[in-house]
Amino acid sequence: MVDPQSPEIEVRNGVTVIQLGPDYDNLSDHLLDTLQVVLLECGRNADPPKVVIDLSHTVFFGSAFLEILLKLWKELSEREGNAFALSGLNDNCAEVLQVTQLDSLWKIYKTHEEAEKALASV
Repeated sequence: MVDPQSPEIEVRNGVTVIQLGPDYDNLSDHLLDTLQVVLLECGRNADPPKVVIDLSHTVFFGSAFLEILLKLWKELSEREGNAFALSGLNDNCAEVLQVTQLDSLWKIYKTHEEAEKALASV
């Protein structure tokens, strides 16, 4: 099995944007250990604590990934000036967030550019 390429991480306008590339189309358990470390480290190091995760290449994720997102969100929410958003969700992933009602907790945008612009102004 080939190791996935690391997510692309950039800070733009004070917002940390994490783009999960094509290697993260199916967020199965074998990817999540490493991804959790990367995402939580980004959350701890984000200054200001504003993070967007772009899931435009992701077609499937399950409860284990939701748990990672919750940990990241909690980490960010404990810091002043925090903001968290997801972008690029396909219909299946959006439905998972709706069923779990996490779509009411987190802001969701069509593109990471929209999310970045919105979080930069918070």
